Amino acid sequence: MSLHPRPEAEKLKICPHGGPNWAELRAIGLTPKEVLDFSVSTNPLMPPPGVKEIFNTIAIDHYPDSEATELRQCLSEELGVAPENILAGSGATELIRLIPLTYFGPGDSILILEPTFGEYKVACQIMGSEVLEQWGKAEENFAPRTEETINLIRQHRPKGIFICNPGNPTGQYLSRQEVDMILDACVDCLLILDEAYIAFTEGSWSSADLILRNNVIVLRSMTKDYALAGLRLGYAVAHQDIIDVLHRVCLPWNVNAVAQKAGVIALKDTEYLKRCELKIRQAKQFLINELVQIGFELLPSKTNFFLVKVGDGKSFRNALLRHGIMVRDCTSFGLPEYVRIAPRTMPECQKLITTIKELKRKGELNVSI
Repeated sequence: MSLHPRPEAEKLKICPHGGPNWAELRAIGLTPKEVLDFSVSTNPLMPPPGVKEIFNTIAIDHYPDSEATELRQCLSEELGVAPENILAGSGATELIRLIPLTYFGPGDSILILEPTFGEYKVACQIMGSEVLEQWGKAEENFAPRTEETINLIRQHRPKGIFICNPGNPTGQYLSRQEVDMILDACVDCLLILDEAYIAFTEGSWSSADLILRNNVIVLRSMTKDYALAGLRLGYAVAHQDIIDVLHRVCLPWNVNAVAQKAGVIALKDTEYLKRCELKIRQAKQFLINELVQIGFELLPSKTNFFLVKVGDGKSFRNALLRHGIMVRDCTSFGLPEYVRIAPRTMPECQKLITTIKELKRKGELNVSI
């Protein structure tokens, strides 16, 4: 008798992500340190002062605080909500997996606004849920269509809705009014509002009071905000009833001691994000100006990253990677003609532009511009 996994696991496809594939780099003779990574939409600057100094101060022979008490207290003061409304996670992705595990099951209909982060679909498929996709249109810059969303909710009565706001990879951003309209249409439906990229979003609004409704979970990523990708740190904000249930299902000791302490130190540096935001916006504008001048078509974005239409995203990425530069091929998002670029430091951005110009001059970039 052979051993078989659950059908949901057997049919599951791995979701591609940005960032270096170490085996791929080794095959072309590069190490991760030799690659300028524009493919991940994280803060490109160094973590807040004091974070690196904690590594020799953490007692790694002790279990971490399973409640992440100090971190949640700092988040409570930052967000203006009670600690009981917060659950810490090992990155927002852990929480994306946790929510369907807690609330969704076989046959449940889940609405996902596409194109978007592939882990929403994976998390739902693991639970055997049926995924309903609403796709944005290229001629509308893939902006969500709120009225259509509301009609789909009323027609299909989904058990849950995943909305990335601002959207990944599009950078489109729903207003408070649009989110309220969607929520008003939700009956017995859980809205997961993923705000992983909110820190560097233009004209952002506070979603904190949405948790007064008992059917909203807001996700945030400290990994992306504070340049802590190697530590993995995120959190969920919701009504206490929701947090209590998620906590019961969540793994114990899910956030390691180093990540918890790094989060506390980061939150206490209240000017850090403001300092970073100015530099990131300047680098983004530089990239936009230069790429437009070269002749590329860029999609408008409200956050730090943006889409560039190149014709063949895979070959464009591979050509740059051979020269130690990585951008995000958006084929896995269902957008094979695009790459996503997130700004890094100004000298690194200048190197990206110089490399693109040189490869284009040599005819080594397969682009349609």
